[in-house]
Amino acid sequence: MMKRIALLWNVVKGDARVLWHALRQPERPVWLVPATALVALYALDPFNIAMPLAGVVDDGIIVPLLLHVMVRCLPAHMRRA
Repeated sequence: MMKRIALLWNVVKGDARVLWHALRQPERPVWLVPATALVALYALDPFNIAMPLAGVVDDGIIVPLLLHVMVRCLPAHMRRA
């Protein structure tokens, strides 16, 4: 179980680095800034306070999945960086 969590964390870190680099590029896709803002708002959703366990599990699955999908939708030259 801990190996899977560590693997997921490494994937999320890598995806976050790629997205951070892509956000700083002037030729970034138009959808990238709003999509990143929506994922950040989803991760900080107040619903997590009302139901802490469900919110953590939810964020642990959906947010990394959304980050990975966003990275996969980036142009190839931005994914390599």
